[in-house]
Amino acid sequence: MNHAIDLGRPVAGDVIDLITDDHRLFERLLRQLRDTTQDLDAVRRAFADVLIAHGEAEEELVYPVLRRKTPDVGEHEIEHGHEEHAEGNEALLKVLELKGTDTQAFADAVEELSNLIAHHIAEEEITILSPAREEVGMKIRTDLGATWAARRNELIDRNCGSVENVRRIVAEAEREGLLDDDDDEDDED
Repeated sequence: MNHAIDLGRPVAGDVIDLITDDHRLFERLLRQLRDTTQDLDAVRRAFADVLIAHGEAEEELVYPVLRRKTPDVGEHEIEHGHEEHAEGNEALLKVLELKGTDTQAFADAVEELSNLIAHHIAEEEITILSPAREEVGMKIRTDLGATWAARRNELIDRNCGSVENVRRIVAEAEREGLLDDDDDEDDED
């Protein structure tokens, strides 16, 4: 995929640092999605590719290892991470399906997406990544970093953030019961 927006092409490093680097990239791209001087369509396509690639690679490669290697990260935290990825992907789909980027509907959808991503980033960094930094050895983290980066980059190259692929991912999450049937955002209380 040829992006005018630099999504980075990490090839190696501590997987925790690589994941948090992507989190900072998400935050930058979400700020750009609110900036009407940007090419908002290009930004949303770039954001979709990196968000989907990041999450898919994380769920395929990182979460299973952390589940086994990190006693302080329980099944609940990993499952909650999966659920939050699904919610973020569902919100992303709403942003992608909107025709225009100069409408209130687009601004509202970006705001919902931004709130979900900010919540997930904070929670994942505190409940999953921080314990992993202390409990998982550097060799495992760097081996995992190279594998995760390769998979992330491969998925970006495959245009994984296409609206068709995001629809497929959201439909799969619905079938797996990761998304609530009602659209009530206040279900955590």
